[in-house]
Amino acid sequence: MTARPSRPVRFLASALAAGALLATAACSDDDGGDGGSAAAEVAASPLAAKSPTASASGRLTAAGARAALVTEADLEDDWAQVANAASWRDSLLIGKVDVADFLTAEVDAADAADCQKLLDALYGDDLLGKPSGASALRGFEEGDSRLLHQVAAYDKAALDDSLAWLKTLPTECDQFTATDDQGGRRTVQVTETSVPKVGDARQGLHVTVQGTAASAPATLTLDVAAVRVGTDAITVTAGGLGGGEDDSVERAVEQGTQRLKDVQAGRTPAADPGEID
Repeated sequence: MTARPSRPVRFLASALAAGALLATAACSDDDGGDGGSAAAEVAASPLAAKSPTASASGRLTAAGARAALVTEADLEDDWAQVANAASWRDSLLIGKVDVADFLTAEVDAADAADCQKLLDALYGDDLLGKPSGASALRGFEEGDSRLLHQVAAYDKAALDDSLAWLKTLPTECDQFTATDDQGGRRTVQVTETSVPKVGDARQGLHVTVQGTAASAPATLTLDVAAVRVGTDAITVTAGGLGGGEDDSVERAVEQGTQRLKDVQAGRTPAADPGEID
């Protein structure tokens, strides 16, 4: 991938001055489920060494979920890890979907419910539903943009259902209106994006929300990708008021999937991502 020119890294205060926060948040970097037992013995490859990050049963542990998270080195550019990713929220994602828009377009009202679910999931950072086991997340900033990477264990049937649901959204929720509690209206558009062919299943979305922030017109742009690897999955969300971050999402998906596969095999992900290029 061709790296974009570096941009000066500004603090969170600059994003607040712009009038909004990027949408993504959930559990902290240390959140997760079962600590698990000692890892099964797995021969180390040239890419990674043995590590007690996966249980003998192959179930993702809290330590394994954290080890599978991408790092600044994985992302390249000027992304800087932050400590407050669990508090990220964006008011532009809060709103009640206008069901009337769907009815006049002769579209089933159930589609409106799916669009509401999308907004709520982006705001609450549970796009794939509630994890059934260990989970962890890590956030990064680059200027006014943010990137959030989550790793979690899921029930496989529920995970497959979530990915199938994501695939329907560019058709069911291609454009709709949401209203906040002050009567402000937001126009939301959802399109499908490509995701690197990694993992067992995957889905990408490009979401824009046009509204107002700090009494000024604003457009929030998010690039989202989800990848299933066995019964575990990674989710990457990035963007901001300045536009999407599709290149960084692609990089995070590639590196994040490899890290998760290493963890599942009982190996420590390579410290230098250049080793797996």
